[in-house]
Amino acid sequence: MNINQLLEFDRMTREDGRKYNKRRELYDKIVNDTGSHFIGIVGPRGAGKTIILKQLALANKESFYVSLDTMEGDLFDLVKTLYETMRIRLFLLDEVHIYHRFEADLKKIYDLLDVKVIFTSSTALGMHKSGYDLSRRAVLKTLYPFSLREYAWFKYGQEFEILTLRDIVEKNVPDNVFRAGEHFSSYIQGALMPFALEEPQPLVLLKNILKTIIHKDIPHIARLLTDELDKIEQLVRFIGLSGVDRINYSSVARNIHITKYKAEQYITLLERAFILHQVFPMGSNVMKEPKVIMALPYRLLYKPLDEAIGGLREDFFVGALKALGKEVFYLKSMRGQKTPDYFIRDFQDIIFEVGGKSKGRSQFKGMNVKTKIIFADGYGMKNIRRPLFLAGLLI
Repeated sequence: MNINQLLEFDRMTREDGRKYNKRRELYDKIVNDTGSHFIGIVGPRGAGKTIILKQLALANKESFYVSLDTMEGDLFDLVKTLYETMRIRLFLLDEVHIYHRFEADLKKIYDLLDVKVIFTSSTALGMHKSGYDLSRRAVLKTLYPFSLREYAWFKYGQEFEILTLRDIVEKNVPDNVFRAGEHFSSYIQGALMPFALEEPQPLVLLKNILKTIIHKDIPHIARLLTDELDKIEQLVRFIGLSGVDRINYSSVARNIHITKYKAEQYITLLERAFILHQVFPMGSNVMKEPKVIMALPYRLLYKPLDEAIGGLREDFFVGALKALGKEVFYLKSMRGQKTPDYFIRDFQDIIFEVGGKSKGRSQFKGMNVKTKIIFADGYGMKNIRRPLFLAGLLI
């Protein structure tokens, strides 16, 4: 594109930004961030990163939007030219991981030009491992899909109180928040993706997004052979078709016919692309291999709801806690011993089990902790049971 085409694209972006009246919570955090550092918005495809950039473009006259997956040429030269000729002070760069020199050019822009940059990426960039020392020049903020609370607000205009995990454990839950449970089924079936607000069949789009991630995004962050991308597709399919238990590096390597080293590499790349979560074990006599969980709602690309529901419950719970920045561990002990599923670093006096209506105290046999909680289907708050959907209202 030449400069006139980029200017026209920028104008169209601002105009498009008028369509989005409601703003994600991350928008205000970005606006209120007054540091001199650049800001990177990382998150899964479809989570709404581009919409935030469009809203920022509309709100800032001295800004310029560029999508790097359509731009040709040198990024630093473009920013320098626009800064010197048009006094542009805020640059909104979309999908920077597509641009092969993004780290070097961002460093040059930061060091040599008096501008602010807000950029997006569909992969979790390794800024602190970068040879260009972007860790002190850029702060990364993660945009996840809607929480259940955000979904209720964006879709239905319903507002629910924010809960803490301690509120739920201690039953300090206002009666009105239980209305959020009526949206839980549609939420875990794809409505958590912001594009589902206007798309009645979100899983169709999600299937295309997955292919884009594997064949476009991942090759930009890792040097892989073409047949390795096919192996990654097989890996995701294997996890999607399997139950949650016993999915780790070893089982993936054995079933996909790759080395354990490659299984770890591929799973880590997929986690950086927000398709999988790795939950490492905590306990005695355990191998340090993770339990591999899928991000919502990818499991539904491989199984119908009635077959996938057990995995979806854990996908939801782990995703909700990780979106809050919580360290989640899988509880595992001696072989054959039943233990609860999860332990959260900030709540060392509590263990958690995620499951259906049949879960009970027998799941906690042999565990000596102060508080034991089962997150399960339904609305029950009796004894140690808590409604699973309440995890979607956490902060």
